[in-house]
Amino acid sequence: MKYIAPYIRIEHCNEELDYYQKAFGGEIKNTQMADGIKMFKGHEGKCIHAELHINKSCQIHFSDVFDTTIVKGNSILLLLELESEEEIKRIYSNLAEAGEIQMELQDTFWGAKHAIVNDKNGIAWELNFTK
Repeated sequence: MKYIAPYIRIEHCNEELDYYQKAFGGEIKNTQMADGIKMFKGHEGKCIHAELHINKSCQIHFSDVFDTTIVKGNSILLLLELESEEEIKRIYSNLAEAGEIQMELQDTFWGAKHAIVNDKNGIAWELNFTK
């Protein structure tokens, strides 16, 4: 296995890519739109694939929602092991701004700063920085 990357299907993908880029940093790459592709006729303006490359080993894949109803659930957390206290504070603040805090950013018994935030799209992010 080379890597595991989260793949997020989300309404208004292009707009939400900007939101996640602001939250995590990185560069948006490999964006493909449905426009002009026969199998996506009727979905013009929707994104069929995009990637947010945060660094060499971290990337998140995205696409718009196609003929599916998204249900916001709580059974999956996406864990981000972060590299610095500054990084966890920045990402926590960005996600919490329009989201919902499940666990405040705090020092833990396992020697880390840790938090859980549901972003504005209902996606649960578990943030951890091991000191």
